[in-house]
Amino acid sequence: MNSYIIETKNLTKEYGTQKSVVNLNIHVQKGRIYGLLGRNGAGKTTTMKMLLGLIAPTSGEAKLFGRNIQTDAKKILPRVGCLIEAPGFYPNLTGTENLKIFARLRGVPNRNAVKHALEIVGLSYGDKKLYSEYSLGMKQRLAIALSIMHDPELLILDEPINGLDPIGIAEVRKFIRNLSTERGKTIIISSHILSEISLLADDIGIIDHGVLLEEESLEKLESRNSRYIHFSVSDTAQAARLLESKFHLNHFKIVDSHNIMLYDIDVPVADINRTFFQNGLDITEVHLCQDTLEDYFKKVTGGVGIA
Repeated sequence: MNSYIIETKNLTKEYGTQKSVVNLNIHVQKGRIYGLLGRNGAGKTTTMKMLLGLIAPTSGEAKLFGRNIQTDAKKILPRVGCLIEAPGFYPNLTGTENLKIFARLRGVPNRNAVKHALEIVGLSYGDKKLYSEYSLGMKQRLAIALSIMHDPELLILDEPINGLDPIGIAEVRKFIRNLSTERGKTIIISSHILSEISLLADDIGIIDHGVLLEEESLEKLESRNSRYIHFSVSDTAQAARLLESKFHLNHFKIVDSHNIMLYDIDVPVADINRTFFQNGLDITEVHLCQDTLEDYFKKVTGGVGIA
C-alpha cells in the first residue's frame, strides 16, 4: 500500500484538437507540500479541476485517498479543501459574517469552526472590517480560511499567492507551511512563481504544455543543479589549453571569448589564477556559482524561463 494521497494515471484533457493536459502522472505523498510548477497556460488549473471532479478527464484517472474522483466524489470531497478561483464573498459583510454563511450552507457542524479557521490564517474573529476593505493578502487568507473551515486532510490550492505584494506573499507562505508542518495537512499548490515554490514545497512537478517533465523532491532537484567556477579572462581558448595541459582538466565549458565555466570545483583555484597570469592572461573575475531552480526549469523546458 503506497502513501500517495493523490495519484493520477495518464490523466488527459482535450478541448477539441487542443490538448490541455497530456498523460499526466503525479504522486502527492501524505503530509507533504507538492508544488505544481509551470508557466501560465501550462495546464495547472485544468489539472486541479480534474482532481476535484469539476471537469471530467478525456482519458485517464485521478485518485484521491485511493478512490477515483469520478466515481467516489461524495466520499472524497468532504476530506478536501480547495482554492481554485476567488470565492464569491459578500463585499458588504465582514470576513466572519461571510464564513458563517458558508458554514451554514455547507452544513459545517462545529460551532467554533469559523473562529478556528480565522485564527489559523491570522484574521480576527468578529472584526468589523468589511470584506470590501480587505487588502489582497487578507482576501487570500480569508479564502484559505474558507477552504480549511471543515478541517480537511488535503488542500488543493491554485495560485494562492498570485497578485499579492511581497508582504502578502510572505504571510500566505508562512501559514501554508504551518498547515503542513504543524497540522499535518497534505497540500498541492500550483504556481508560476518559481522562487516562492522553492521556499515552500517539499516535492515539485514541472509541467509544460500539459506534459509533466519532471517530478522529484526539491532536495534532489537542487542537488542536480550544477556547481562550477566561473572565470572571466582575456582569452578563453588559451585558458582552456592551460587547464588541459597544466592541470589535466577537461570538464569545462567555454561560454564565449571571455567566459569559461570549470565544473571540477575541487581544484587549486589560486594555482590556476597564477598560471593564467604567468601565461599572459588577464583575469577580471573568478567566483563559485551554482545553477538556480530557474536555470533547471529552463533546462528541462527548453525555454527562456517561467514568467
